Amino acid sequence: MKTKVILGLSVIVIIVLGVLGGTVIGKKYGKVEGSAVIGNQTFVKTDTEVGSMDTKTFGDSATGKIEAGGLSNDGTHKLIRDGGPSQTVYLISSIVDLDQFVGKTVQIWGQTIKAQKAAWLMDVGRVKIVQ
Repeated sequence: MKTKVILGLSVIVIIVLGVLGGTVIGKKYGKVEGSAVIGNQTFVKTDTEVGSMDTKTFGDSATGKIEAGGLSNDGTHKLIRDGGPSQTVYLISSIVDLDQFVGKTVQIWGQTIKAQKAAWLMDVGRVKIVQ
């Protein structure tokens, strides 16, 4: 009976120490202010930038002003760039809420995907306000 009590208490102490140790290590090494690591990806969220820091997946970039509305079924938003309508990038995002950037000049990073009508359709992974 005494052995079972000691064993039970030992298990509880080990669990508590594990949780406390994980919390301390996580606070010290697990994240940097304004960013988070989820799985093997790092995400940033500041006043001017939000999204994934994965430059392999989101390796394409462009700069312009975000407007709401896509082209038919291509995108939910568009990035208006210098050079006229032929330079417009149509946007969707599986990570970033693009509505919060409407009317702002931004730099975006994303992955070009196949479009039905748009010349350039991008899945946006990160947005940074530049003005």
